[in-house]
Amino acid sequence: MTNTNTIYQQRREALRKRLSEKGLNALLVSHAANRYYLSGFELHDSQCNESAGWLVVTDNGTDYLLTDPRYEDAAKRCMPEENVFIYSGKKFEQVGPFLKGLNLGSLGFEPKAMSLFDHEKLRDYVQLTATENLVEDLRLIKDADEIERMRAACALNHRVFRALEDSLRPGQTEVEVAWNAERMFREWGASELAFSTIVGVGPNAALPHAIPGNTTLKENELVLIDMGCRLNDYCSDQTRTFWVGENRSERFRNVREMVRTAQQKAIDAIRPGMTFAEAYGISRGYFEEQNVAEFFTHALGHGIGLETHEPPSLSPLGTGVLQPGMIVTVEPGLYWPDWGGVRWEHMIVITEDGCETL
Repeated sequence: MTNTNTIYQQRREALRKRLSEKGLNALLVSHAANRYYLSGFELHDSQCNESAGWLVVTDNGTDYLLTDPRYEDAAKRCMPEENVFIYSGKKFEQVGPFLKGLNLGSLGFEPKAMSLFDHEKLRDYVQLTATENLVEDLRLIKDADEIERMRAACALNHRVFRALEDSLRPGQTEVEVAWNAERMFREWGASELAFSTIVGVGPNAALPHAIPGNTTLKENELVLIDMGCRLNDYCSDQTRTFWVGENRSERFRNVREMVRTAQQKAIDAIRPGMTFAEAYGISRGYFEEQNVAEFFTHALGHGIGLETHEPPSLSPLGTGVLQPGMIVTVEPGLYWPDWGGVRWEHMIVITEDGCETL
């Protein structure tokens, strides 16, 4: 093994405790970000129906990476060679007997990340037990290194936003604005975008996840931009809504002021022990006071880390509580289909007595 990956070993030990609590002998990890979190192996799968491999975490302390020859060297950098199983050709006819030979008893799997096809093939060889959020719950709390990585990703996001705002001109298309953002992210060190950049000009800004098209930015018009990058494996996610031109409309000023006030009220109040629903309710309550709550159509925010969208969800249905080390977005928005929308998004880390904006 070419590196010790102590942090990954520690994370697998934490998972082992959860396996014991659930009465499981092992977990077959197929979710790419979970696999990476526990082993350092391949953060991405190339597409939804093509996996780089599986990680098997057992209750006896011996873990395995299962992959194909394309990833053999990468796997052996993460696990001792004797703990790497290489399959090829008829995958399940090799993986199935291997898993059966481990005599694992009750083998947990991740139903959100395993296809029905894979499940049907594997259950001929092993007893599979559905689990829920065994690894995701560990990922909720970021350690100091994760927080610093995400702080750096946010700093790059801020840098790109400053440059992008200065570059906005009438005549640019949404696609051109999105490309300028991606180019700057790449040139300044990001490995990739965290997600496809959202750009909505004018009424298109009423679409919270607008896909950039050929709509042209006009003088004295709003543009909503939601963008993020991946830096040192971790994601950033920020939204700004700008006005292009010298004559900001009164409506734009009023709506943006309401959105930013709703955001600041939430950030000022958020602290450990607050439920996810209570956090959402702070911004929602302010919008109700302003008689615009019906135009706030999504959650207040979401967790972020190795993935752009992770638990928790700061929504009215949220039942968990905020804890120190969680990193979430705070992104209230107001949207009118015939006019456009305004959203403003920060990332915050929950501290011992409140929160800090990254």
